[in-house]
Amino acid sequence: MPLRKRRYSLGTRLFLSAALSCILILVLAGLGLTTFYRRSAERGFDERLSVYIKELVADLAAPPETERQAIGDLGEPRFDLPLSGWYWQIIRLDGDKPNLRASRSLVGGQLPKLLDQRIAPNSRGLRESYVSGPDDRMLRVLEREIDVGEDGRFTVAVAAPADEIEGDIQDFRLALTMTFVLLGLILVSSTLMQVRFGLRPLVRLRAAVGAVRTGDAPRIAGEYPPDLAPLAGELNQLIDANHEILERARTQVGNLAHALKTPLSVMLNEAEAEKPESHLARTVGTQAAVMRDQVQYYLDRARAAALSGALGGTTEVVPSLEALLRTFMKITQDKGIDGFHSVPETLRFRGEKQDFEEMLGNLLDNAFKWATAKVRVSLEEGTGEPAEPMAILIDDDGPGLPGEAMAEVLKRGRRLDETTPGSGLGLSIVVDLAKLYGGEVTLHRSPLGGLRARLILPSV
Repeated sequence: MPLRKRRYSLGTRLFLSAALSCILILVLAGLGLTTFYRRSAERGFDERLSVYIKELVADLAAPPETERQAIGDLGEPRFDLPLSGWYWQIIRLDGDKPNLRASRSLVGGQLPKLLDQRIAPNSRGLRESYVSGPDDRMLRVLEREIDVGEDGRFTVAVAAPADEIEGDIQDFRLALTMTFVLLGLILVSSTLMQVRFGLRPLVRLRAAVGAVRTGDAPRIAGEYPPDLAPLAGELNQLIDANHEILERARTQVGNLAHALKTPLSVMLNEAEAEKPESHLARTVGTQAAVMRDQVQYYLDRARAAALSGALGGTTEVVPSLEALLRTFMKITQDKGIDGFHSVPETLRFRGEKQDFEEMLGNLLDNAFKWATAKVRVSLEEGTGEPAEPMAILIDDDGPGLPGEAMAEVLKRGRRLDETTPGSGLGLSIVVDLAKLYGGEVTLHRSPLGGLRARLILPSV
């Protein structure tokens, strides 16, 4: 089964893209600044160590032997503390026995020689690296190779704890993270405000289109930025064209109705004027009545087809429903049938009032015709939410219909009881009108004991 792609609104897309871009830029900037600061911290730390190397080299290069006895007096107490992490050592490279001099802090140990690790010297002639010290602490080591002539060649190394560099970097990283987090929150908030401000005209345009759809406004009103003004104009032209097509259809349907009804009325009048026992008169009268019903049926269907595509048509359900219930209770007052409803006041049908009353009226007519004592109209639970279809239930306590007959009675012109008046087109008109609005009509067994008609229509 293919996965359904998740859809995001335009505002969400803009906000997410801008927010992710800001976060990515801040992360890259943080990594770059941290790397730059590490190198800067290492250079500063190396400058301190190189000062000690220069002092040791100067002591080695001093000509009198007596002066060399003071090698290692660097004025730094930590070089005298055992395993303090601050070390220096001098190793003679030539001669039969390597001569080793080291700080007291090494307590007889020795630093690894960077010369043996084939580390190339930098532009200042210093080798630099990180090594593990005598107590397994990570050390930053600087080493220099010097030649003092007849006195031989030496390597001079100075080491200090690397955690001092890492401590500075951690402090910088923490300060940078807090600064960038605050800056990121400010940027994301400003992005959100910019997106909401920038898309506000689209929100207004959407509300204006919704007002036209629900019938609260005839056209899209208001001023819009130059980017959206042409779109609003095109939508208004579309609405005008829709109304023009609707009016043209209404006019043509009305003209056709008048053109057909007059000849049919003449034929019916002439048939009634003839002798009642005349076979021709009865045949003409019967067929003319059938033609009138059929013409009216297809005229109503054509009119509804034109209206169903119109924009802005809405109908309040309760006023029309209450008016129809009063009318049918008055017509059937000799039977004492009680009609009542439990439809919410806020329910609205997205369509023409005349079509809604045509559908509901036919269903109520059928219910009151067969009911024994009561007819109930209700809204099916879970339907009728804004912009969701509604299901109106019409129940009666009459004899009902067997299951196989429910589908038959909805067919055009089909009647299961010829003793009741009517052409048999009422329920089929409801079926066709409901289909034109994207709905449907179904028949079921009613909890009241009779028939239940379930009418599904679009709501606002």
